[in-house]
Amino acid sequence: MRTPGAAPPAVTLGPRRIRALRPPRPALDPWRPQGFEVEEERTLDGRRVPALTVFLTGAECPFTCVFCDLWRFTLDGPTPPGALPAQLDRVLARVGPQGPGARIKLYNASNFFEPRAVPPADLTAIASRVRPFERVVVECHPRLVGEACLELAASLEGRLEVAMGLETVHPEAVARLGKAMTVADFDRSAARLRDAGVAIRVFVLVGAPYQPVAEAVEWAVSSAEHAVAAGVETVSLIPVRSGNGALDRLAAAGLWRAPGLAELEAAVDGAMARVGGRAVVAADLWDVERLAACPECAGARIERLRRLALDGGPVAAVVCGRCAGGDAP
Repeated sequence: MRTPGAAPPAVTLGPRRIRALRPPRPALDPWRPQGFEVEEERTLDGRRVPALTVFLTGAECPFTCVFCDLWRFTLDGPTPPGALPAQLDRVLARVGPQGPGARIKLYNASNFFEPRAVPPADLTAIASRVRPFERVVVECHPRLVGEACLELAASLEGRLEVAMGLETVHPEAVARLGKAMTVADFDRSAARLRDAGVAIRVFVLVGAPYQPVAEAVEWAVSSAEHAVAAGVETVSLIPVRSGNGALDRLAAAGLWRAPGLAELEAAVDGAMARVGGRAVVAADLWDVERLAACPECAGARIERLRRLALDGGPVAAVVCGRCAGGDAP
């Protein structure tokens, strides 16, 4: 593992300050999901299977991370009992049956095993609705993975997969993100899930705050490598994006810089080179267009990232005479 470089000055934003810097939260209907998407995912054994992602509306995460913008898609209060099954019903009625090996990802912008976000009484109803799927993916903070998770896994006909945020293994950064966890917390939860036969995917940040900006790619790759050593099957590399107030404050102080498309590409290439034979590596492409400064090559480079995720093998880099792949405007 890399020796940490010089971290930015010790300006740490606490939960109250992070919340005070946020833009207004939109009012959301707890009985309607945020949306859904149907795409393909590559499995660890090389298959391509349908993957339905349902963006559920529920309570906000109890942790206040400096990099997070998911609070915009949550309620200002607990999730009402019965709301999540009702949201699922809306989506499943629209998309209809999926093909063989299909997966469903239930992303609630929070923690699936936190009672305020997912009422425990709703877990049985949710399990009944996802019965046709080969794999059910939910997201949760490592410290909230407990007995409820194992009980859900036992109730499913398909296999449960838990997506957890490791974010970064840079020791100074992980301690200052507001996530209230350590790398050891992640490792313990990963071991518990692995021992129970629950699959694991991980979220790793590209351009995490509080780590040296010049080392963004290397720390993302090292974090992916650590996660896979802990038993992770799928690595999702997420470029940190501005706009949540706190990151803009850090950027204005010279303590953080948003990554560009070139850094995201380099992180994916680096992670695939180190762990590609042991895990699926993919870039999170939500709103990825905002990372590209060069209009001539942006589309081709984003398409390359999609192909890397689906093919799992080398895809030739895009050569651009205007920016030389460096995101220069």
